[in-house]
Amino acid sequence: MTFATQLTVLRILLIPVFVLFAMYYGESVSSGAPQEWMRWWAIGVFVLASVTDAFDGYIARKFGQVSKAGALLDPIADKGLLLTAIITLSVSSWHYALPIWFAVLVIARDAVIVLGCVVMRFTHDHLEVRPSWAGKAATALQMVAVAWAMFQIPRLEAVAWPAGFFTLVSGLEYVWRGVAQLGHHEDKL
Repeated sequence: MTFATQLTVLRILLIPVFVLFAMYYGESVSSGAPQEWMRWWAIGVFVLASVTDAFDGYIARKFGQVSKAGALLDPIADKGLLLTAIITLSVSSWHYALPIWFAVLVIARDAVIVLGCVVMRFTHDHLEVRPSWAGKAATALQMVAVAWAMFQIPRLEAVAWPAGFFTLVSGLEYVWRGVAQLGHHEDKL
């Protein structure tokens, strides 16, 4: 296993550590005695996991460590970290938590995208998935929302609503592209 892939695996292993600190911090908030050190550890673990994302890709390209395992695990680790943070920060009892509707929207969009990819793969051999501008904006705003919640900045809705809007738009855009690809494929038959 290459060092780049080991960093990706580390990122995956850090996800439950982040969840533990975040959930225990939420319980401490619920009990009326917030243990701020737990929140800071959750933030630290999340940042460490995020940093491994930057380094694993760089190392893989720079030192020729691109591997099938890394190519498969990297997007799983990326999406797993972000989705887990959104879900955890929606269901925990932090003072400023992400709204449940936000987590449901992000999960639904990602589920539709994965389902669409499976359908495309089984209906014909060609699967073309390209990131969209709305998808990139959604991911960036989702990260901002996670950071906003972790740093307990008031008025979380100021970032949750735009992130939710771009998440919805990107989901609709991916569905439209998928339907267009299916239609184009059927026209050739």
